[in-house]
Amino acid sequence: MKLKLRLLIPLLLFFLKIGFAQNSENPIKLNDFSSMSFLDRTEFKVSYFGNIFWNNGINLGAEYLLKEIVKVKNRKRGKRTNLHQFILDGNLGFTTNFSSKTDTGIFTNYGVTWRRTNKKGKQFSIGLNPLGYYRSFLPETYEVNGDNVDKVFLPGRGYYATSISVGIGKQRPGKKITGRFFNINFMLRTPYNAGILPAFNFQYGYRFNFKKKKVYEKD
Repeated sequence: MKLKLRLLIPLLLFFLKIGFAQNSENPIKLNDFSSMSFLDRTEFKVSYFGNIFWNNGINLGAEYLLKEIVKVKNRKRGKRTNLHQFILDGNLGFTTNFSSKTDTGIFTNYGVTWRRTNKKGKQFSIGLNPLGYYRSFLPETYEVNGDNVDKVFLPGRGYYATSISVGIGKQRPGKKITGRFFNINFMLRTPYNAGILPAFNFQYGYRFNFKKKKVYEKD
């Protein structure tokens, strides 16, 4: 529990700092979403999820745009324009070891992502998912009940699974496939044998929308 708090508290402070700093850095434009539909503000994503070596799978998700700010900073070589976004993020994934049929599980998590996009479309993001659940599935398992040996239906167990991710990506303005991304994900499963099981995973995929997105103004 102490380990989780040490990881989560600095990230929460980071998100709060970014949120309050928006007013002090004089953003040139706070984009108005009042006329935008739910679909306009939502992107879907599909990606590989795993550690390549023994655990591989797929992740499906959706992102809902909460807040978007265009900021300009003066530099010696001219103005630098960045887009800052706060996003509600939800994911559903599946991973397994396809050769041994072990370490199989499904997971879901929900949280907030902060993402910065520069004028060239390069992106950097940090995601915090405090709400998460992981369900493991064991190979064929039996249990002894008195004189009987019975097969266990869907053997395995569930865990609370909070996670954080750091990633980079590239925006594709005006396209239905709106961008690609690469994240490093760190998940904590608990309780695991009266402790915590950490897991690192890579995530590479694409975001898309059924409608072409408008491109924010660049200076």
